[in-house]
Amino acid sequence: MMRCVFFDRDGIVNTSPGPGYVETLKDFHIEPAFLQAATIARDRGYGIAIATNQRGVARGIMTRQTLETIHLFLIEQLQQAGICLLGIYCCTHERNTCTCRKPQPGLLLQAAKEHDIDLPKSWMIGDNETDIEAGRRAGCQTLLVQKSPASNTRAAHIIPTIEKLPAALKHLLSPVQ
Repeated sequence: MMRCVFFDRDGIVNTSPGPGYVETLKDFHIEPAFLQAATIARDRGYGIAIATNQRGVARGIMTRQTLETIHLFLIEQLQQAGICLLGIYCCTHERNTCTCRKPQPGLLLQAAKEHDIDLPKSWMIGDNETDIEAGRRAGCQTLLVQKSPASNTRAAHIIPTIEKLPAALKHLLSPVQ
């Protein structure tokens, strides 16, 4: 079975738009620390996947085509950096209408089924409690990137900024034998 690091998208893979959505390709900026973190995960023998809620499609703020354009750009940029994704698992539904929208674990479970992923030896990294809860429900280890996490966070590990992610993964990810 494969081990995997699941990364949330907005705020981890790319710069968060703050409130609102990344609505166009020109608003999508990959975080350099994510590229470093993904490289570390790859070099330690982990698969890499993105698990993201993109409700802006259901709300009509962006089209599915725009979302696909952004994701194709991300895949191309990662390939140029020598990083191959297992996939981008994306929920475009409105709240509470499906089993794939985080905090539900559906996106991670789908990836695990498709790629024979050992979820208890895998990680979910996000900047929101919904990311952490999805990871926990799927049985993954969790890491929260948040300057001031809620006192009731259920994340196993917490770092204050995305810039700290590469060092954290160097410490936390054991090489796959």
